[in-house]
Amino acid sequence: MFPRAALTISCSFIRFSKSVPLNRLSDVSRNRQMPKKEKAVKGQPAAARAAQEASCPVARDKSGAVTITVHAKPGSKHSGITDVSAEAVGVSIAAPPTDGEANTELIRFLAEVLELKKSHISLDKGSRSRDKLIKVDSSLSPEEVLRRLRQAAG
Repeated sequence: MFPRAALTISCSFIRFSKSVPLNRLSDVSRNRQMPKKEKAVKGQPAAARAAQEASCPVARDKSGAVTITVHAKPGSKHSGITDVSAEAVGVSIAAPPTDGEANTELIRFLAEVLELKKSHISLDKGSRSRDKLIKVDSSLSPEEVLRRLRQAAG
């Protein structure tokens, strides 16, 4: 009906929006997104920063607050830190996962472990998930937070 070279397809779902001849569509789909370049931080070599970020559940976010990646295990008999791995801090919570009870108990328990007020700790992401991001607004460094979590884990 139409010659193949005359057909064009408008591809708006690809990173750039332009008309592409049908016979070149397979070439466009091969384009891949390039990895992002790391930004340099004063006083710390890039290799040390990358190793620390890749192997630590405690980090500092853009606003300067310390964040903790938590894997919650609600419904336990006692609240406690079960493990501190490279991906997350495992926390068993002595509260059922209903009506935000487990989240409240998690905040209370982490405040006790980190020796902070409950108002300094907040749930940033994951209110209905087992994987949560906790935000700590205090003068504690990520290293000190990690030390206290590991000490509580035993």
